[in-house]
Amino acid sequence: MKAWNRTRYPFYFIVPALLVYGLFFVYPTLTGFAYSFTDWSAYSDEVHYIGLDNFRDLFSEGVLGLAVRNTLLYAVVVTVLVNAIGLLLAMMLNRSTRVTAFYRTAFYTPVVIAPLIIGYVFTAIYSPEDGPLNQALRWIGLDVLAVDWLNDSRYALFSIMMTEVWRSAGFAMVVYLAGLKTIPRDLLEAADVDGAGALRRFKNVVFPLLAPSFTINILLTVINSMKVFETVLVLTNGGPGYDTEVFNTLIFRNFSRGNWGYATASGLVLTLIISIVAIVFLRMLRKREVDL
Repeated sequence: MKAWNRTRYPFYFIVPALLVYGLFFVYPTLTGFAYSFTDWSAYSDEVHYIGLDNFRDLFSEGVLGLAVRNTLLYAVVVTVLVNAIGLLLAMMLNRSTRVTAFYRTAFYTPVVIAPLIIGYVFTAIYSPEDGPLNQALRWIGLDVLAVDWLNDSRYALFSIMMTEVWRSAGFAMVVYLAGLKTIPRDLLEAADVDGAGALRRFKNVVFPLLAPSFTINILLTVINSMKVFETVLVLTNGGPGYDTEVFNTLIFRNFSRGNWGYATASGLVLTLIISIVAIVFLRMLRKREVDL
């Protein structure tokens, strides 16, 4: 009997966490799945099952294609730039000194700042008249580059991307730094003895051994980029027009209009898209780890 109690003892600590997880994640997820097949809205007290009507309306909506395109383009560009810059920063700061510790902290700080706050800060930075960015461009004689970053359809999505890259590169840097610390110095010294330059050392030693770090960073960046919401909402609210509309702003717009069942169906579609993309990327990256 005492042995049985000792076996069950760890579950006493797990059960509260499972209850919280079930209440705040599993139950809302299952409820949302059910409501996506109904006409749930702010305009009626009754909820009726309507089958796939919400999904038919969603895929017939012209804005959906634009939102999907913007979301995927955003995810691709942000993923590439965040990982490239994060890896570059990690390679530059892969030393334990006071200076590198300061810069690591400085580059990581944006990660812990709320996206809403960052959005408001960059709204001021991108201001066409008195924003610091345009003022700096005019000061160095590049007046032609001082544009309306958030209200011009040619630059709005690009401006949001750069904001997210600035915010997220520090997280990628930390993951790559952790990966660099696991690389045995003996291998790098052996490569030096063999006459390998910096590029060959990176290609043949560092890059293959950073495969797990690449898997983590790329997967997390892709998922988070496809879920982008707060930054777009604050900076452009999907505008000008629908030029920066992404999937989550489309969902938010329909929730705001009281079309709750329709918006829930949109959220379910986004969840499926993210799940499919994440599974594909995970398999590709795991296969790369094995091949290396």
